[in-house]
Amino acid sequence: MNHIIKGVTEMIISPMSPKLITEETKNIKFFLVLFYIFFIAYDIFNYYLMPIYTKEGEIGLSDKSLGFWYHIAIIGLLPIAIYFIKKGNPYIVKYILLFSYASVETINSFVMYFGSDQPYGSGNIVELLFIFFSPIFVDKKYFWTASICMVGKYVIIGGILQETQVVLPVITFFILSVIAYFLLTRFTSYINSLTSAHLELRQKEKLAVIGQMAAGIGHEIRNPLSSLKGFTQLQRERYPNTNEFYPIMIQEIDRINSIVNDLMYLGKPREIKFVKANIEEIIAYTLSITQQQAERQGVTIETIIAGPLSPIDCDSLQLKQVFINLIKNAIESMSNGGSIKVNVKVVDNNKMNISIQDEGCGIDEENIASLGEPFYTTKIDGTGLGLMVSTQIIHDHDGEITIKSSLGNGTIVNVTLPVSQIYGKK
Repeated sequence: MNHIIKGVTEMIISPMSPKLITEETKNIKFFLVLFYIFFIAYDIFNYYLMPIYTKEGEIGLSDKSLGFWYHIAIIGLLPIAIYFIKKGNPYIVKYILLFSYASVETINSFVMYFGSDQPYGSGNIVELLFIFFSPIFVDKKYFWTASICMVGKYVIIGGILQETQVVLPVITFFILSVIAYFLLTRFTSYINSLTSAHLELRQKEKLAVIGQMAAGIGHEIRNPLSSLKGFTQLQRERYPNTNEFYPIMIQEIDRINSIVNDLMYLGKPREIKFVKANIEEIIAYTLSITQQQAERQGVTIETIIAGPLSPIDCDSLQLKQVFINLIKNAIESMSNGGSIKVNVKVVDNNKMNISIQDEGCGIDEENIASLGEPFYTTKIDGTGLGLMVSTQIIHDHDGEITIKSSLGNGTIVNVTLPVSQIYGKK
């Protein structure tokens, strides 16, 4: 079971992983061995040993059937299976065996029983393998194909030959399919759980490496950055009217410093100190910081607060950082101006929802799931750190960030925070 789990995990991470092909090859080889052992052993017992023991019926294959051609056709599938396995496509082998066997068996049944009064008694125990091996392959598509194919074969034979003897195998295969489906569902659920845990562990390891790297880089950059900003401000004070680039230089140094702060947070997240704070004051401070940038880009910000609102337990400095990041993102998404709506209200009596809606360029739906990952960004000059840090801060507050967006239709960011928390629990 472990090798199947490992294989499926590799499939999710890399659909054409060589490891997965290797595991599928092992499964199909095992299936082939059992298939031909059961197929040959059943016919030897049914056509040679059983007549001798019961002293009823003919010994050997019936002259009215395909005879040895039936077995030659089935055995002839083996080199075809080996060919596809060597070509690196073991997935198709089980389907070739399934459809070929069902076709040959159906033809053999028509040849043997069409126009005959002999009671129907065809089939092979190997048919059970097609159903019971679907959980081993962990393939729902194959399960449904095998179940429908086996049941359909007997339904077609019974309908054409007007045989009621097929009712028993149809019921049997239906019951076996239910059991196999239950096993397949449990296998799939178990594997998905392990895969999720594996991916989560990989994400945590990646964040740990990024954090260590970020802490080192941030520490080395911060010292010379402070010196640069100090010397620039000094030059600006000495020569206030001689160079218009000093404000731009200071603004860019502040921007670098903001990135360094994000890096330092990744390297060593600050301890959260919960105190009572007013969400209206946090939003007002955020808007005062971003107002100048919004005016430069022709963006208006409308605030709707369904108040008065009760204070919340939070780290106000960190929440200010979150909302500054989110509103700046909204402003930067509207290069030709527009409006931003900030809506604050209490929902479900125990949650506070802060909604930030813009009229910007929007985000492709397939990219939304990647937002918040390390260094993933949709902006040309972005780092991807701002939203990642913001998401982490909100999660540390037992809150949640959700993003709804589509290209050309703007973006809505919803931040949900608990109204009341256990004071000082972090």
